[in-house]
Amino acid sequence: MSVPTIVARMLTGTFLILACSASRPFAVATEPEWRKFRGPTENGYAPSDSNPPTQWSTGQNIAWRSELPGEGWSTPVASGGKVYLSAAIPTDEADQFDLSLLIVDFETGKLVSSIALMRQSGDAKIHKKNSHASPTPIVTDDRVYVHFGYQGTACCDRTGKILWTNRDLKFKPTHGNGGTPVLVGDRLIFTCDGDKEPKIVALDAATGELVWQVRRPVDAKKTFSFCTPCVIEVEGRTQVVAPGSDCVLALDPATGETIWDVRYTGYSVVPQPIFDDGRVYVSTSFDNASLLAIRPTGKGIVTETHVDWQTDRNVPKTPSMIAVDGAIYFVSDNGILSSVDGETGDLVYRERLGGGFSASPVYAGGHLYFVDEEGMTTVVKPGDEFQQVARNDLQERTLASPAVIGNAILIRTEKALYRIEQ
Repeated sequence: MSVPTIVARMLTGTFLILACSASRPFAVATEPEWRKFRGPTENGYAPSDSNPPTQWSTGQNIAWRSELPGEGWSTPVASGGKVYLSAAIPTDEADQFDLSLLIVDFETGKLVSSIALMRQSGDAKIHKKNSHASPTPIVTDDRVYVHFGYQGTACCDRTGKILWTNRDLKFKPTHGNGGTPVLVGDRLIFTCDGDKEPKIVALDAATGELVWQVRRPVDAKKTFSFCTPCVIEVEGRTQVVAPGSDCVLALDPATGETIWDVRYTGYSVVPQPIFDDGRVYVSTSFDNASLLAIRPTGKGIVTETHVDWQTDRNVPKTPSMIAVDGAIYFVSDNGILSSVDGETGDLVYRERLGGGFSASPVYAGGHLYFVDEEGMTTVVKPGDEFQQVARNDLQERTLASPAVIGNAILIRTEKALYRIEQ
């Protein structure tokens, strides 16, 4: 355990504000908030009173655009009028990055602070669609947890003061870091699925000390994955559902005990599972992704008894899914949107959106928002037929999932953060 030197830079000249109207005020958001990956309930849903715009462009409904230092594909999270993001910022040393926490003012877009949490080794390799700062931070009432996969994990207070770091969980990565932790009570839980000995671990959220670790019980040919677990409640018991190569495990967050286990063939698993109407929906990712609908009520290996249905067409390998009114919506990596019945798996419709997709969708104000890798957002009305409401182009590379704060959407592009609001 080590606490690195804090490097805080108050940056005043690195942001660009593009106000739609200089005379129009934007209130600081206190509630609702977006404190973690995929929002308050970890399923992509904004609070019911959120009503973000369905149309925008580089010159319409842009409250501000703030230039960001470094690189990163973490989702912006927001609380108490501040937006928190992770970033890997180049240093004066060749191929070295400061793995950092960025704090942005929600009202103005001003970059308030950049805090270097740890220094990344110069030999780190990543996939061309990855970054050195892809996992999303978690914000609580008094803390911010920032994870950089195999590089380490840090905890700060909400001003950026470092409380602890943990760089003890060494494992050799494939394609860099990816999955985001989940916070369950006093446990910070995440996957460590590298090129050997894949496992799920829990840290003490107060101290950063290791509490438990669970090896995956399969001998996968390709062990690496990048999945964010999901947290569900089943029959009064909390489960942490953690997919990886060739299996998905449901664990007790307090002890790491395996509750149930489903086997499949797949690796490099990225999409976070979703839980809806008594089923967990899991993508098996590469090479040929399948979508499994699992009843999470079993014990032990339940592959033959608790998988209600499976579909293999146009299943995403990277974006997560979303459930609305009993239908499961998902967009494949190559831009095909599907809606299937959550109970039976029957196809409701399939429509080509075009483009490539990595970001996970959100649901707000009665609309689904799908952001592609070139900054085009397709807005869709849920229902039995495909209903496109709008297509909105920011004309910037975008792999990060969006966030919804009140009536605003935050979209992170390769170089900037946008606040989109009428």
